Amino acid sequence: MSNGISYPVFRTPDRALALRVARQMVAFGVQSFSDVSVEAQVPTLTDARRIRDALPEAGFTSWTAPVDPGPGVLDLFGGVPARELPDDLARVEEFLPFTVHLQEQPVGSIEDHFASAVSPHPARIHWDGLVWPAAPERDLYGEGTHAEVTLLLNCGSIELDVRADTHSVLVHVRRRSDGDDERFAGWLAEQIGQRVIGPPHG
Repeated sequence: MSNGISYPVFRTPDRALALRVARQMVAFGVQSFSDVSVEAQVPTLTDARRIRDALPEAGFTSWTAPVDPGPGVLDLFGGVPARELPDDLARVEEFLPFTVHLQEQPVGSIEDHFASAVSPHPARIHWDGLVWPAAPERDLYGEGTHAEVTLLLNCGSIELDVRADTHSVLVHVRRRSDGDDERFAGWLAEQIGQRVIGPPHG
């Protein structure tokens, strides 16, 4: 059993630039089986309508909705597909904010559309199933289990609970007791002309 850890390697107020850098890091380890998942906080009905129409395959949930909503009531606690949200969203306004999520999509299929639809709210794009190559000249081993990239949009926390005016790219590696996790993250960042710029996230 092993744990992963993520290091920030790029931060900017330019959303398009942040997405471009994240894709450069993904491209370094992407495989045929890699995928991308997205998640965002949706604080208003206007945002919910826009994202519902832009991402009909996404799901909406609410932690303030009833666990057992009863017959004929949307199960927002358990999750509702975007296409099933009613046109009259005022019926579910009391359960704001919503979380919107879409899991395990093909790499390159939704990133631009999602980033545009969720702006300016806290959101996360997460690429999984990558494989980091080894760097024997640095005494660093390859990694497949914890090879991931996360782009945080409008937030400074991977849990999406710290708002920010910037966007951050995080590179994930296996946590190691000898400090090699930060060395590995730094080497990966170097491959796209970046560097570790802060303490790890989790």
